[in-house]
Amino acid sequence: MIDLSLRVLRTDVSATPVEWIGIEEAVKLYSQNRVAYPMGRRLCDIRGGINAKNGVQSRLEVHSIICTRGHRKGKKSEPQYVPPLNNLALFRRDANICLYCGQYFDNKDLSCDHITPLSRGGINTWTNVVTACKRCNLFKGNRRPEEAGLQLLAIPFRPNRAEYIYLSGRTILTDQMEFLLSHFPHNSPLRERI
Repeated sequence: MIDLSLRVLRTDVSATPVEWIGIEEAVKLYSQNRVAYPMGRRLCDIRGGINAKNGVQSRLEVHSIICTRGHRKGKKSEPQYVPPLNNLALFRRDANICLYCGQYFDNKDLSCDHITPLSRGGINTWTNVVTACKRCNLFKGNRRPEEAGLQLLAIPFRPNRAEYIYLSGRTILTDQMEFLLSHFPHNSPLRERI
């Protein structure tokens, strides 16, 4: 039985991580001849129909990392890539720790806090948001941290493409993690946690 919850890491032809895809999407790319080569371990075998002439059943090996031909959506170069900001990736970036009080919380007890509030000219970017517990966020209110007597425990950063793919992954296999890690900047704060 195939575990359809497993994800395949798709890269472009230069082996730059692009996105997570499901096994069904990976099979579609294989069948469209868009997989240049597999890089990860074999996840599963997909069996197809039986050839009427030779009686052989078709079989396709799906790997955990596949290098694909074709263009990325929006073809963005790495230095200019800005990953979409969402709470789950933000909370993972900050290890579910409130960056004001330093305590660990479940996702349901966390919120996104704008260091410079939007109402005071702040913008919704990775470098202006941090994970905050609801209590600290309420206490800070419409002030900057220093105005509320709070100090940030870490400097917020914008993840690169590989870091964002890691942050948005659910179950990441060992070979996928090693591959993504090789694309993290050497000074990435995420390296310390892995």
